[in-house]
Amino acid sequence: MKIVTIGRGQIGGGLARLWREAGHEVTSLGRDGGDVSEADVVLIAVPGARISEALSRVTGLEGKIAIDATNIMPARQGEFPSYAEEVQSFTKAPVAKSFNMNFGHLFDQVREQRVRPSNWYVADDGAVKITEQLIEDAGYDPVRVGNLSRARDFENAVWLLMGIQPVGGVFYRFAQPGEL
Repeated sequence: MKIVTIGRGQIGGGLARLWREAGHEVTSLGRDGGDVSEADVVLIAVPGARISEALSRVTGLEGKIAIDATNIMPARQGEFPSYAEEVQSFTKAPVAKSFNMNFGHLFDQVREQRVRPSNWYVADDGAVKITEQLIEDAGYDPVRVGNLSRARDFENAVWLLMGIQPVGGVFYRFAQPGEL
């Protein structure tokens, strides 16, 4: 799969590495932007308040499935109901919200866990299959918690995870009884 990450930091850079290790062709764009017209999917991993600024420097976005990994920290910015919907205003295509509830500095350890950690996500139906594949290829088990209409709730829930984290972050796992 051809993936373009917009953002080379802890999340964008970390996922790019994991996806390359899983056999994907990954290109990473930084502050100067670039062209994503050849991509199958685009990951948005920039500070939430800078989505429009970052995406305005990118060509070929329209019609691309996107995964929004941004967060609202320290506070929500902009006029859109959610950051995922801001991303969708550029792509005009299916969008998922994922990887914003994971600690990027733990990506090096995800495949070493006794059981695969969970990764929550919300998505338009057209983004589910590719999002689940990339979650699995990064070493997590996907847990869909709704469609994109729940993106704002999902973005706000990051504060719950931050409230329970010990120093260094956590992995989390949701499982049916008997699976652990």
